[in-house]
Amino acid sequence: MAHDPLDLSGQTAIVTGGTKGLGRVIAERLLDHGADVVICARNEPTEPVTTGERTAHFVAADVRDPEQIAGVVSATLDRTGRVDILVNNAGGAPPADSATVSPRFNEKIVALNLLAPMMFAQAVHDTMQAQEHGGVIVNIASVSGQRANPKGVAYGAAKAGLLNMTETLAHEWGPKIRVVAPVVGMIVTEDAHLFYGDQAGIDAVGAILPMGRMGEPADVADVVLFCVSPLARWVTGCAIPVDGGGEGAAYLDAATGDATRT
Repeated sequence: MAHDPLDLSGQTAIVTGGTKGLGRVIAERLLDHGADVVICARNEPTEPVTTGERTAHFVAADVRDPEQIAGVVSATLDRTGRVDILVNNAGGAPPADSATVSPRFNEKIVALNLLAPMMFAQAVHDTMQAQEHGGVIVNIASVSGQRANPKGVAYGAAKAGLLNMTETLAHEWGPKIRVVAPVVGMIVTEDAHLFYGDQAGIDAVGAILPMGRMGEPADVADVVLFCVSPLARWVTGCAIPVDGGGEGAAYLDAATGDATRT
């Protein structure tokens, strides 16, 4: 019987920000497919990240701190002796007016969304390079890094930098280490109300996308699963759109008055 290319048995994954939202679903998907999963965040999850009889191992860490990052990697190596997959998922930012936002706020956002993934990638580099089959680094990027991002200048700039980091590390660290960046569009998580309002707002935003709805975390998790599998063995240094087809041409909407036009 042919080997299932999505079987991750024997592999170890680290998922940053894996206690809730998109990160939690990614961790669950990797668990489902046999990986040993370590999740990290500042606070322990209210409920363990579990699928069936398998549970992700939690390590408390602020991913902006290089010493705490090293602690996560060390704890992972103590458990399984390897790191095959790193998913740099931790990130985000609340809306803030670009003219008045404080320098300290911007520093924190850039640190979380760009510097933390960079430091985490460095922390797993030597281990992945020493392994026979190397490893895969998945940087969760955002459409906010590819278009204007009103009230999110630091976040958009950091996510744009993450895309460049993905290309750069792929060239420096290949062929042993593949580096890919799913570019995530508008998805519904527990924080969706901060940006889209109530369900009517979520439905209205979804209506402008070719797929007719906003994304769910599972839509992204499945792409991550593909990226870390042998099915993506010749995929590296690239951005992979995961955005339901993307937003339509705003100038056409303005000209026609049709907010649902795609």
